This record gives sequence, structure tokens and C-alpha cells, in this order.
Amino acid sequence: MKEITSVTAASLGGQFHGSLFSMIVNAGVMVQFVLLLLLFFSVVSWAIIFMKYRSMKKVKKENDLFLDVYMKSNKLSDIFPESKKYKHSSIAEVFQAGYTELVKITKVMRGSPTVKETDESLPSLEMKGIDNVERALNRACSAEATKLESTLSFLATTGSASPFIGLFGTVWGIMDTFRGIGTRGSATLAVVAPGISEALIATAAGLAAAIPAVIFYNYYLNKVKDMSGEMDNFASEVLNIIERYYVKK
Repeated sequence: MKEITSVTAASLGGQFHGSLFSMIVNAGVMVQFVLLLLLFFSVVSWAIIFMKYRSMKKVKKENDLFLDVYMKSNKLSDIFPESKKYKHSSIAEVFQAGYTELVKITKVMRGSPTVKETDESLPSLEMKGIDNVERALNRACSAEATKLESTLSFLATTGSASPFIGLFGTVWGIMDTFRGIGTRGSATLAVVAPGISEALIATAAGLAAAIPAVIFYNYYLNKVKDMSGEMDNFASEVLNIIERYYVKK
């Protein structure tokens, strides 16, 4: 029994003298295609991961800077020009949308195409005017949330599809292996193992592409939810200020 084991091991060792790269090169055409497809998913996913990290870091930083300006100012008209300096701030975009709608309503109420954008020049509003401002704020919040979530769907697709793509490559590779066994008429471990090991690389590649994508998709999705909550809270605060100071009692 020991002799048979040693012979099999020696024979098997002779088959696995190559590296992982050589195993991929020697794999079947379909398995190589699957590996190439998974490589594409992996590369694009990592590019999105790093891009999202940088963009969300900028958004967070500029949100904090804009909120500092907002808290220190007493007039909405003073905050508006300052908000334009923060191009990456989602909260600044929400404020601009709400204030722009407020100015448009006051222009309509005055019947004049030109209105000086100062708080003293803003007349009292009807409640229907506040509804317009609220809709503008909600649209801005939704638009900014959609912008923050952009490209995350690719991470979700990679996380859900990559394991199945890799499994498909493995199944196809095993089918080729057993077809070769049928042709040779032998089923020793030395004959079966190389083909199966090459096929299993596809499953490993699928998992390697899917695991980081799932982890970072959930991480960034939670970040987006937190930022969306901050935008909603800020929009409510701005709306309360407008109702308190500009609505007719």
C-alpha cells in the first residue's frame, strides 16, 4: 500500500512542477475566458473602491467646512455665495437648491425680474411657497444621494455574480477533465488532479473578486445612508428657519 502511495505521489509531483501562472496558461479556453472576465470585474471593482474612498472623503471634508460657515453666519444671503466655494459638498448643494427656490418665489411675488438677494429684501411667503421650497430641498437631497450611490451598483453586481461566474468556469473545466478521462480510458489521481486544480482556479478567482466588492459595497452604502440622513436633517433645519422668519403669520 505504501508503495502505491509513493508511486502516485511521485507521479503527481511530476504533474505539478509548474507555477500558478502555468496552470492558468494550460487551462481550457473557456476557463481562461472566465478568468479574464473575473479579472475585469476585479480591476473595475478596485478602481471604484479607491475612487469612492477619495470622493466620499472630499464630500465629508467639505460638508464639515460648509457647516462651520453655516453655523457662524446669521443670514441666508451671506451663506449662499460661500456655499458655491464647496463644489463637492452635498449639503451645500442642498442649501443652494433651497435658497434658489426661495429667491425665485420672492421674485414672482414681487412681480419683478430683478431682486437683490438679501434677507431684508425677501418678502413674507405664503405656505404654498414653503411647499415649493420643501420640494426643491427634497429633490436636491435625492439627487445628491443618487450621485453618492453612483457606481456602487457595479460592486453589488460583482459581489453577486462573480462566484457564479467562477463556478461556471469550474464546472466547465471539470467537464473537460472527465471528457479527457473518457478519451484516455484511465482515472488515476495523477490524470484527474491537474485538470480539476486548473478548473478550481476559476472558483477561487470568483471569490477573490466577490469578497472585496461585497465588503466595500456594504461599507459605502452605510456611508451614503449616513450622509443622506445629514442632508435630510439639514434640509429640515433650513425649512424651519424659512418658516420661522419668512412665512406670514
